[in-house]
Order: sequence, then structure tokens, then C-alpha cells
Amino acid sequence: MAAILVVDDERSMREFLEILLRKQGHEVSTVADVGSAVLRVGAGDVDLVITDLRLGRESGIDVLEQVKAVSPATEVVVATAFASTDTAVQAMKLGAHDYLQKPFKLDELKLVVEKALEHRALVAENRVLRHRVGQQSGGSEILGGSPAVAEVRELVEKVAPTRTTVLIVGESGTGKEVVARAIHSHGPRAADPFVAINCGAIPEGLIESELFGHQKGSFTGASEAKPGLFEVAGTGTLFLDEVGELPLAMQVKLLRALQERKARRVGGANDYGFGARVVAATNRDLEAEVAAGRFREDLYYRLNVIQLRMPPLRERREDLPLFLGHFLARFAAEVGRPGARLSAEAERLLLAYGYPGNVRELGNILERAVTLADSDEIPAALLPAAVRGAQPLPPGASAATALPDAGLDLQGHLDAIERRILEQALERTGGVKTEAAKLLSLTFRSLRYRLAKFGIG
Repeated sequence: MAAILVVDDERSMREFLEILLRKQGHEVSTVADVGSAVLRVGAGDVDLVITDLRLGRESGIDVLEQVKAVSPATEVVVATAFASTDTAVQAMKLGAHDYLQKPFKLDELKLVVEKALEHRALVAENRVLRHRVGQQSGGSEILGGSPAVAEVRELVEKVAPTRTTVLIVGESGTGKEVVARAIHSHGPRAADPFVAINCGAIPEGLIESELFGHQKGSFTGASEAKPGLFEVAGTGTLFLDEVGELPLAMQVKLLRALQERKARRVGGANDYGFGARVVAATNRDLEAEVAAGRFREDLYYRLNVIQLRMPPLRERREDLPLFLGHFLARFAAEVGRPGARLSAEAERLLLAYGYPGNVRELGNILERAVTLADSDEIPAALLPAAVRGAQPLPPGASAATALPDAGLDLQGHLDAIERRILEQALERTGGVKTEAAKLLSLTFRSLRYRLAKFGIG
């Protein structure tokens, strides 16, 4: 079913087309003049406009031009009893999908409508696909078994079915976009587009055009009209990453759009409605930004309806083995080396490192190591200097007591020691966990918990 607008100054023709198109399953509205047509298109999504060429003192060409200015994606078919080659050529040049001569055959009208709607659907699909190709690939699976991640998953399940605005906070590289995609894919919008934009990566002069679109000629270089990402997202999800980077002037316009569920293209005269859900993310402390006058308080409260915090990797170190296995398998498959594995020393260093860049840094480290490895075993030498230098020990010092000159990540260091002792206990007892528990003066339940924490079978 499509939303079709009929523009004709003859009431009988409007009623005839309305009855005919409704029988074909379409949602039909009718108007008699150019101004009403433009207002109707600007008020919400209209898939197709069928307009008469002569509208009293007005012209269907005016309808065509103004509809395309307000909604470039809307298809327009021009119909008239006064056909001429010149008007047909003019209409097609201005963006009409097709041209019908009255009296038209019903089968001919039906075919033209079907072709116009097919063309609209194809253009919309291509636009979304082009946008997705430009994004980094990413799944919607939130990895990890730590309590902090379990809390994130629980909240995602609660908010996914709603249309409530969500603000995801957390340090850079923690996986905020993964959470946004999970919210999208676990809700009723999963089949609709997920469109992401990094607000900090777009020049200040272009961010409004990217979000809301622009009209042809609205600024230098605007050679054609372009829909904004609010339109591209359709009834899906628009993810505003690093929303804290938006300049204050743009914050005002975003607030208005979120409040009214309407936006206006740069250079446009009319608003358009949008149905996309908005999920935002930031690595900034927005409350501090509000206090400093760098972020609008009203926009903060509009975005912060539901807040979801993604913990840094140092707060979920028990998930490190899972991430190591995940990234190792992923990058090994990409380079055609499915048997790739970490050496014991490389694994020890990776488990002890602090990861100031969080999950993103861990992924980059393993991608580099897998790519540069000459064999299936990845040696510690292929790890970055920061990782290799995380645990340097002076001669004769023990791993438990030595403090490097550059300092260390204490929790990571202790975790690495604990893991190694657990492995040694299992090796010494031939894998018999009850004996290993006795060796370490632990209860069997406590040993099992610690083994699960480090992903040790």
C-alpha cells in the first residue's frame, strides 16, 4: 500500500481517481491546487503525486517543481487532456516519473502507478545501501558475560520494543554503536534502516545538511536536492554518535526536530515529518558540558530519557578471554589462516594490558598481529610496544612484586597472575578440578567460578 496524492481542480476527476486507487489498496488523499498539494506533501510521507497539468490559473508543472523541492523522493505523474511534446519533455526534465494523456485507459494508469512506486522503492533501497556501505561493518551482538554487560543486555531488551530516545554513554571504543544496533535489531524496527552518523566527524558547515537534507541551490555546491539522514532512516533508527560534539547552533535545531518530530531541509520552506527512532551516544560527561555552557540543558534532558552506560574494558576484565577469542577467529578467517593462535607469552601480555582504547584498541592490536604473523602462532614480538612493555620485570624480581618504572595496571597484573596459577594447578593435577581446588585451598565452587571468570575449561 502506498500514500498517493491526487491534484486536480475537477472534483469529479478527484473522486474518480480516489475510488479507483483505493480499490487497488492505496491510501489516497485529494487536493485542488498547488498550495494545498505542497502543504500535504510537506506534512508527511507521500509516495506518489498524480497531478493534472491545468489547475485553473495554476499549472501541474508548478506542483511538480514544488513537490520535488519539498520531497525529492516523492514520485510525480503528470496527466492532462492537452498533451504536447513540449510539456511532456519539460515535465520529464523537471523530474516527473511519467506523463499520461487524458482520457487514459485504466490499465495504463494502473501500470504507470505501479512503475512509479517500484522506482521510488528502488531509489530508497539504493540510498540506504549506499549509506550502509560507507559505514564500518558491525554486528548487534553484545559480547561478554560480566555482570556489567548482563545489566546492559537487560536494559537493551527493555527499551528495544519502545520508541523512547536512548542516550548511550561510555568511553571511546567501548562498543556504544554495537549497543545501538542491538536496540534496533531487537525491536520492531529491525527490518527498517539503521543509519549512523558521527557528529564529530562532519564539518560544522555541513552537519545540518547531513541530518536534515538540503534543497537544490541552497548553498554553493548544492547542485541537486538531497534528503537528510532523518529521511533516509525512514521508520528505522537514526544513531547520533558523539552527539556531544554538536555545535550549539545545531543543538537548537536538533532539539526542535526531536520535540516536534519534524525537520526542514537547508533552503527549504516547509517542514517534513519523520518516523525514525533516535539513539544518541557520547564519550563526554554531558552534565559537565551543560554546566560549562557547551551543551544545552534542554537538549540533554530530551536525549537522556533512558541512559545506558557501556563500561570500559578495565571494569569487565573477565570478558577479555572472550574478546581475544572473538577477534582472533574473526581476523584469522579474514586472512585465510583459521589455525591462528596466540603464543603463551602473547596471551599473558594481552590479558595483563590496561586497554585505554577499550575494545576498539584490542581489536586493532589483534588485527595487526594476525596480519603480520608468518605462522599460525602469533608471537609476543608482534604486539605493540605499549603491550609488550606493560609487565617488564627487573632481573631477579618476581611477577607478584615487581613494579615497572612506567607503572602498571594493577588489576590486570593481578588477574594475569591468578590466571597463570590456576592453569598451573590444573596442569599439576592433570586437569582434576577437585584436586586443583585442594592445591589452592579453595572450595570446588570457588575454583569453578574463577575458571569461568578467565574462560579456562
